[in-house]
Amino acid sequence: MPRSTAVRASGTTSAAGKPGEAAFFDVDNTLMRGASLFHVGRKLHQRKVFTLREAAGFAGKQLRFMLQGENLKDVHSVRDAALAFAIGLSSEDVRTLGEEVYDEMIVSKIWPGTRALTQQHMKSGRPVWLVTGTPVEVASVIASRLNLTGALGTVSEVTDGLYTGRLVGEFLHGQAKADGVLALAEKEGLELENCWAYSDSYNDVPLLSMVGHPVAINPDARLRRHARERNWPVYDFRSGRRAATLGLKSATVAGAAYGLWRGFTRVRGH
Repeated sequence: MPRSTAVRASGTTSAAGKPGEAAFFDVDNTLMRGASLFHVGRKLHQRKVFTLREAAGFAGKQLRFMLQGENLKDVHSVRDAALAFAIGLSSEDVRTLGEEVYDEMIVSKIWPGTRALTQQHMKSGRPVWLVTGTPVEVASVIASRLNLTGALGTVSEVTDGLYTGRLVGEFLHGQAKADGVLALAEKEGLELENCWAYSDSYNDVPLLSMVGHPVAINPDARLRRHARERNWPVYDFRSGRRAATLGLKSATVAGAAYGLWRGFTRVRGH
């Protein structure tokens, strides 16, 4: 694939579903609270790859992302910094780092509602792919730990087992996500009009628009307006409530209801 690498998770199973169907999930603020790439930066700081001041800059961008949604300037800044800091690291070390990031920082930030939707798709026999700008090594760990089909992620160049600090293809974001999913669909024999896509960001409209069942989850303001104008389903798990359910197909209703119930009980508990 020209822009990203599809990594299939090992040990995933699902019931037999209709041929050509699949579901694609963004990760940051869709599957999990916050941005996975920022947690990669935090882990690199723990390994003393960069300074406390630089770590504080990452933390500020993470907070802004959680409160205001995706900011391309911040995302690109963290991406470029991570690429620079990764120069000379081995690919095996980055895979291990991805496992540590998931266990220590990501697993506790998974949205129960979105997780339930992934499970419902898998139980219905649909492959579930993560599609994210996060390094593919980290994205594949998340997919594997959640027992999903696989992941599309940003690919960094590796020479002699070490990262060079350059990308292979493009950062998997915006139109590049749509291009990556299109290439995956051609490879896997998927019919995009029979597929689902989930995201929180207006920047993912190219991906959402190419499938038959687009869904906005925890959307930023622009995506919320865009979705409502087109009668797309809109779910907001941040406050444990459902923002809207127009057009949601029966295959995902049970999973969404479970996630909403979990979110509601957590709010009541607090």
